[in-house]
Amino acid sequence: MKLTRVNSDVNGNPRYVCHFLEFVNDEDRDIAKSKSDILNGISTTSELYSIALKKSREIGGRKYHNKSYGGGIVFTSYNEGELEREISEIKLK
Repeated sequence: MKLTRVNSDVNGNPRYVCHFLEFVNDEDRDIAKSKSDILNGISTTSELYSIALKKSREIGGRKYHNKSYGGGIVFTSYNEGELEREISEIKLK
C-alpha cells in the first residue's frame, strides 16, 4: 500500500493520501460494472470512486481536492502503520 505524505492541515496535524483503488475489492468492481451497465451514462471509475469514498469515511477519509493527486483520499493521522491496517480491513468489507 502506498501512502503519500502531503502538507499538514491548518492545525499542523500530519496528513496522508492514498489512491481510491486501495479500498476497492473484486466484489466492488462487479457492483460498479453492473451499475454502469444498467445506467449507461455512469462510468465504472466514478462508481468505484464513490464506493471507495464511502468505505474510507468509516475511518475518517475525505476526498482529496488537488490536481497533483487525482483520485486521492486524504486522512489525518499520526500513526501511518495503524492507518494502513485500517485501510486493509476496510478493503475486505
